[in-house]
Amino acid sequence: MVEIKGGTYIPLYGRDSLTVTISDFYMDVYPVTNQEYLEFVKEYPKWQKSKVKKLFADDSYLMGWKSDITLGNNQKLDAPVVNVSWFAANAYCECKGKRLPTIDEWEYVAMANENIPDARQIQTYNEYILGWYEKPKTFNNTIGSTFKNYWGVYDLHGLVWEWTSDFNSVMVSGESRKDVDNDSNLFCGSAAIGATDLMNYAAFMRYATRGSLKAKYTMKNLGFRCVKDINDEAF
Repeated sequence: MVEIKGGTYIPLYGRDSLTVTISDFYMDVYPVTNQEYLEFVKEYPKWQKSKVKKLFADDSYLMGWKSDITLGNNQKLDAPVVNVSWFAANAYCECKGKRLPTIDEWEYVAMANENIPDARQIQTYNEYILGWYEKPKTFNNTIGSTFKNYWGVYDLHGLVWEWTSDFNSVMVSGESRKDVDNDSNLFCGSAAIGATDLMNYAAFMRYATRGSLKAKYTMKNLGFRCVKDINDEAF
């Protein structure tokens, strides 16, 4: 994990331009891999594909794995795990003494390019992200195969989409972003999204995709990584 120094930023999408404050936290350098998730399901068999409750994962959960503890022929141990539900990703993080990042934490770190913490206004950076969205099967590339960003984090763009703890609790209005009952929004469609920067289609795509999800859904290009509060015990 690497330490992320907190600060303030204005999310690109929402009904207003509320400044959000991010506290210091740790973030995994890479997304969780097939190998790491394989070790997890061996230790916690209830999350194996034949044993997981349908309430917690849809029929595509770990699709492509040959068995509960065997990857498919074309799956790499050091590629990001995909076809994992929010429930499963959340359980993995908790078992590691960590948690899923919030949308704001993820976006705060992901707006950095190699050199600066906020590269959202750089045309080539947004073109890079949009170019990745059009590439097929990047989910089977190895971790670390994209660039190392300003914070020392890899693969936020270029391999897979990633779950967040509050994945479709999109800002509704003013301070209600912080006051909203996230649990009540967690399993339904997202709130309406208005744009503060219509040119940033890459950000719109992320918010729209998150808003279409439910916690049991899985996707072949959706993985996750964990974070940890700065005041927790050493990782």
